[in-house]
Amino acid sequence: VKKAYREANLLLGDIIKVTPSSKVVGDLAQFMVQNNLKSEDVLEKAEDLSFPKSVVEFLQGAIGEPYQGFPEPLRSKVLKDMPRIKGRPGASLAPLDFDKLKKDLQEKHPRATDRDVMSSALYPQVTDEYLTFKETYGPVDKLDTRIFLVGPKVGEEFEVTIEKGKTLAIKTLAMAEDLTPNGEREIFFEMNGQLRSVFIRDKEASKEIHLHPKVDKSAKGQVGSPMRGTVIEVKVKVGDTVEKGAALVVLSAMKMEMVVQAPIAGKVKSIDALVGMKLEGDDLVATIE
Repeated sequence: VKKAYREANLLLGDIIKVTPSSKVVGDLAQFMVQNNLKSEDVLEKAEDLSFPKSVVEFLQGAIGEPYQGFPEPLRSKVLKDMPRIKGRPGASLAPLDFDKLKKDLQEKHPRATDRDVMSSALYPQVTDEYLTFKETYGPVDKLDTRIFLVGPKVGEEFEVTIEKGKTLAIKTLAMAEDLTPNGEREIFFEMNGQLRSVFIRDKEASKEIHLHPKVDKSAKGQVGSPMRGTVIEVKVKVGDTVEKGAALVVLSAMKMEMVVQAPIAGKVKSIDALVGMKLEGDDLVATIE
């Protein structure tokens, strides 16, 4: 990965790395490792590859123009006829109405603060997901990292300080063997000496095996997933006419978004990816005829 990071950095023009430019380099490096690409492969196949969204936006000028300019011919090969931003990106943005943003945000999340409004202005989707999570599960920031990520072991005791002078003593007692029809398992525990239970969905036990069709690389119009990820957006529907390089679906994995592009021009014959679907590399995404 470190070798790929160096190659990705040079491909992008040895850019100055701060957030978010360092993420651009990291996304490209990760993309190269996942698809077994060297720098010469990237340059040779740039017109046909579906690059991470952050890389495409960087080359469009969405985070500004790098010192000594954009890398060519990579930029022209990747963007083709995509729009480019000239000058400072913020100069062309419409003024933001913070009062309206705050009103809209608090309609959905009544306890949203001014800090949340600022976060939403910068990262609207991430902020919405974060606030929804907090409203669903409560102040999980009070939990130790391991307890939050992995969960307590049976028989383990731990404490949670929810406010000054108020600490909960929790002990996990047992886990039911049988699942409910909804795929939930009852968990028994003590909280400050009182017996409690809660039903938790067992994600592993309730998993179903889905055999997703794989792309036939010999078939010119079949489009496969370039990496493992979750489908977050489908941009076309069956019957649409698309040009070569048109966006078909958007995948997300490990904080990286990738736009899967049409390898040829034609009509969309089928869409094999739905929003929320988890795909593996080379899973069939769409077919174009």
